[in-house]
Parts: sequence; structure tokens; C-alpha cells
Amino acid sequence: MKVNELRKLSADDLNKKKAELTQELFNFKFQLHTGRLENTAKLKGIRQEIARVSTILAEIKP
Repeated sequence: MKVNELRKLSADDLNKKKAELTQELFNFKFQLHTGRLENTAKLKGIRQEIARVSTILAEIKP
């Protein structure tokens, strides 16, 4: 999602999104270590998305 789309979400939705992304990151790391992950760039993208969501959550809750 883009930053503008994330800013429109509520704090609860952002927390849910962060939890989903964290679970997805875990799954990708598991696939990486078992040798089944073909596109390792997905890891970087998921980490960046988690960082975006975390930043917006920090802005909402000063």
C-alpha cells in the first residue's frame, strides 16, 4: 500500500496490517531458510512495508 492509503486507515486497522505483515515476513524467512523462496526481494519489500506502518502508527500515537 502507498503511504497516503495507509494514512487513511485507523490505528486498529494499521495494527492488524502490521500483524499480517509480520506473519508474512515470518513465513518468507521460513521459506528462505528451507530453500523454497525464489524471490528474495520480497523480504525487503515486506520489511519496508512494516516500517511504513510502524512510522504512521508512531505519528498517530505521540
